[in-house]
Amino acid sequence: MLTPDTSGCSPIVVCHAGSASNPSHFDGPRDACFAGLETLASQACALDAVVGATQALEDDERFNAGTGSNLRLDGVTIQMDASCMTSAGDFAAVAAVERVKNPVAIARRLLGTPHVLLVAAGATEFARRSGFADYDPTTPAAKERLRHVLAATDRVGEWSHLELQRAWNFETPLREALGSDTVGSVAWDGETFACALSSGGTTTALRGRVGDVPLPGCGLFAGDCGAIATTGDGEFIARSLLAYRAYSELERGRSPTQVVEWALGQLANSVDVGIIVVCRTGFAGGARHGMAWHGQQAEASA
Repeated sequence: MLTPDTSGCSPIVVCHAGSASNPSHFDGPRDACFAGLETLASQACALDAVVGATQALEDDERFNAGTGSNLRLDGVTIQMDASCMTSAGDFAAVAAVERVKNPVAIARRLLGTPHVLLVAAGATEFARRSGFADYDPTTPAAKERLRHVLAATDRVGEWSHLELQRAWNFETPLREALGSDTVGSVAWDGETFACALSSGGTTTALRGRVGDVPLPGCGLFAGDCGAIATTGDGEFIARSLLAYRAYSELERGRSPTQVVEWALGQLANSVDVGIIVVCRTGFAGGARHGMAWHGQQAEASA
């Protein structure tokens, strides 16, 4: 569902909990939005707001990022990606990082170096050298999702995965039962746009797989006209440069609502995708298969 664009130039924060996340869990991104606005109220910048908001989502075990990230098929490995970007041209990311609590905070710290991307063991060692403690993000819910995936990868009893998807009649959607996707935040502080993403990746992936999250213009993009954060099937999003192309639609004068509608129509119907958009005058969000998300504009000063 889309939120109509709002008017005015007050600070805005928008957060999503990942494509296929349960829309009834909107309290997660809502609380993350309020955390981001509180950060802005303390005279911090949009970058601090999106990093803080995304950390709140990483700490929510219901979502596939940070604590609660998806286990890989080996039942042991969790590798996470995260990134942040501003309309001033700042960008940094980590990919396939392990045993950290808040990957987006590692990406934020990387902005203080000449590098834009660190991966795998190098990213983890950078986290340790930067004072981030060892942390195991594995949760019982992640183990349960892995059991669902192992059962549904080929056949579930006499059902094929496709047959099961067509006939699924439980209250919890099959996609949600198998795990949601990347979380993210976008913000406008009155001067600068920023965006951040964090993901626990997909269970059915080889170790070392990197999705769209740490690739600028794929999972996220920020420029003078606004900021974009996507979520969904990472390989498809990366190949299509979806975030940058969506931003280009903002440059062409489309509203956030129009950009969301445009973006959801760019990939094949079988592809899972969601997006949030912010510009100076409003925000919007939406997804093909449901998504918990929330946007909040600060009250204008008297």
